[in-house]
Amino acid sequence: MTYLRQHSVEEQQEACRKAKQIIAICERLHLTLDPIDWQQYGMRAPVKVNSVEIASLLGLGQLASDDILRRVQIKLFERAALQTIRARSGLKALIWSPVDVVQPQAFLSLWIITLETDERIPISECIRNGQRVYEHYQLDRDDAQQLATLFGPASEGEYHLGERIIIKEHERQYTGEIIYIMPAGKVLTSRKYASRGSGTASSNDVASRYIVDCNDGFPHIVYQSQVIP
Repeated sequence: MTYLRQHSVEEQQEACRKAKQIIAICERLHLTLDPIDWQQYGMRAPVKVNSVEIASLLGLGQLASDDILRRVQIKLFERAALQTIRARSGLKALIWSPVDVVQPQAFLSLWIITLETDERIPISECIRNGQRVYEHYQLDRDDAQQLATLFGPASEGEYHLGERIIIKEHERQYTGEIIYIMPAGKVLTSRKYASRGSGTASSNDVASRYIVDCNDGFPHIVYQSQVIP
């Protein structure tokens, strides 16, 4: 029995109105939705982008434009990451991490998608032919120019290029090689960190940042405070 036979005319009209509203929002966001079968499923109708189910019509209909975009991004970033490694069926993403890069870039945003296997897959979001596109970002760890384009001019820190260090991130420890040193971040005022080889620290210390290749995909971007002596 179809939705039209099960529900009132008012409910049908609400489903139609919400579908049109979400389609219009997504068009402004440079997203083209698959046809929404509200006639059959009403407010329970799945909303999809390129066959990827985002949420139900009811779920998205209660969200603002920015929240709808984030829902779509989460799903499409994950799919692009899984397609990049031709992942087995059922594998999922665990962490979505935006990468802070200097602007402007050829893409809108760059994210690291960490899968259940701990692989870190970089996915870029860009607009091409009027549509948002999510695809694997190719990073050459030995290309200093590419790294500078992403993170700014090379700098110096307490640790040096090529040095192997242990870092702590998300309550886990990793070992890797420093492949780039970013310009120092803001001055730390609330906490003190000891300089390498000394037992004292100054509240005027700056937070050195390192790009560390741990052989698990996109390198880790860490602060001096995350390095384990």
